[in-house]
Amino acid sequence: MSGGIRRVGVVGGGQMGAGIAEVCARAGLDTVVCEVDAVAARAARERVTASLDRAVRRGKLERAAARDALARTVFTGSLEDLADRQLVVEAVVENPDAKTEVFAALDKIVEDPAAVLATNTSSLPVGRLGMATQRADRVVGLHFFNPVPVLPLVEVVTSLHTSSGTLATAEEFAAHALGKTEIRCRDRAGFVVNALLIPYLLSAIRMTESGFTSASDVDAGMELGCAHPMGPLKLADLIGLDTVASIAESLYDEFKEPLYAPPPLLLRMVEAGLLGRKSGRGFHTYDRG
Repeated sequence: MSGGIRRVGVVGGGQMGAGIAEVCARAGLDTVVCEVDAVAARAARERVTASLDRAVRRGKLERAAARDALARTVFTGSLEDLADRQLVVEAVVENPDAKTEVFAALDKIVEDPAAVLATNTSSLPVGRLGMATQRADRVVGLHFFNPVPVLPLVEVVTSLHTSSGTLATAEEFAAHALGKTEIRCRDRAGFVVNALLIPYLLSAIRMTESGFTSASDVDAGMELGCAHPMGPLKLADLIGLDTVASIAESLYDEFKEPLYAPPPLLLRMVEAGLLGRKSGRGFHTYDRG
């Protein structure tokens, strides 16, 4: 079992954090989910419960296994409850200040000096987060993909400080404890998947922004002409337009490539709260119920 790891913590119980917690609990790990307060912790529990229920309804999970997974998951509003964890995955908002604050706090709270501190960031430098701690060699990127219980990939990202032992533990945790397929990459903005994906999504946004064609036709073109399961603008809506913009800004900051720069339309939509599926409207409209 993943280098003896049995006790896992997840900081953040939103869409990604709840998904990471669910796959950990379903894998038989003692899992603690930490949110900002008790109200947010209850919301995280509801998120995990709803996802487990969906898996049962779709025949992907036995009811007893869903009950067991929920029973081995604790939801809390206090970081102090992560003190005994052997591995902690940070999955808070994609904001460097927020993530740095979490890592600085975990460094003081997590008692085992050999514990692995991981970030689920999709674009921020892992090394920078590690430098917020006194154990940068134990910090690694574990970038999961949404929805976590369904998509099999994890990007394992090493900084210049990440030790070979930390890398081995992270890879074994992803591959053997969680049953994911892991790919290894170095610490650069966007890692592998987003460095390829984001310019494609931004190109689709620019095409719509220019009036060249409609959002529905862009998506239909890639779905029916290239056999993509989801068009680029539907995918951007699923990821969250705020997240797409954040990743684009990180890529542009690092590489200064014009194709990485977020288009004005994307930034205006984020400012207007049109974030995609999670807000009910993005390039398409969704039933939030």
